[in-house]
Amino acid sequence: MSGIDIAALGAKYAGLLSQLAEFALVTVLLYLPARFVLRPLVSHGLARWNLNRTLEQTIEKALGVVTVLVAVVAGAWAAGFAGLLGGSALFFAALTLAIGFAAQDVLSNFVAGIFIVQDPNFNIDDWIEWEDKAGFIDDIGFRVTRIRTFDNETVTVPNTVLATTPVTNRMSNETLRISYTVGIGYADDIDTATRILLDAAADHADILDDPEPSVRVAELADSAILLQSRFWIADPDREDFSVTRSEYIQETSERFREAGIDLSTTTQHQLSGNLSVDTDPRE
Repeated sequence: MSGIDIAALGAKYAGLLSQLAEFALVTVLLYLPARFVLRPLVSHGLARWNLNRTLEQTIEKALGVVTVLVAVVAGAWAAGFAGLLGGSALFFAALTLAIGFAAQDVLSNFVAGIFIVQDPNFNIDDWIEWEDKAGFIDDIGFRVTRIRTFDNETVTVPNTVLATTPVTNRMSNETLRISYTVGIGYADDIDTATRILLDAAADHADILDDPEPSVRVAELADSAILLQSRFWIADPDREDFSVTRSEYIQETSERFREAGIDLSTTTQHQLSGNLSVDTDPRE
């Protein structure tokens, strides 16, 4: 009797192992051609269509997920697992409920990712700022977006955060305005200081002539007159912004010194200058 039970048990597990082997074989045979033939062909076709890089990567990721699902479902069906599970409506109901609770955040981030991808002003390599953080978009996934900071660190941000939080894109337009505020003493000539700021902008190769640079009296502070210089750069990115800012500050500082305008009489904040950027085309 014991021998018969062992034999039956062995036959049962042998059948299960056979099903598992068939499942693995069919899954692999379907996945490998799709992974190494179909997906490269699709990627090549997308490249020829000159699609936006963000959309191209999203399509490739979606194709990868579909490839795995199709291979797994086909393997399960061929091995007979689909029929085994299909007979239990209660099992599927419990499984669906469990997945629903476990995947709430995943699904919300997935939906948010779809909205992010379809936004033409939100693309790979864009320089964005959100919640006092900043960096370049490296990748937009189904759950998170990966941001490369200016210190070359990678930050993973849930898609729902970027979809529901105000995000500033410094590269969404063809031009970017830089506003630089500097303080001069009350004994200094405003017209001379204004001319220095405008000439420094006019002489810089990367600062645009149109829109024209401008200088305004921003504030009469306790110890200084604050002048705000505004100028524009084209095709902005973080490197262009940083280099242009540094060169402009250095050049204006040297010209102020040559003109006898002593910035050291101002407070430390005014001496260093207050530099901001925006993409508002209005003066």
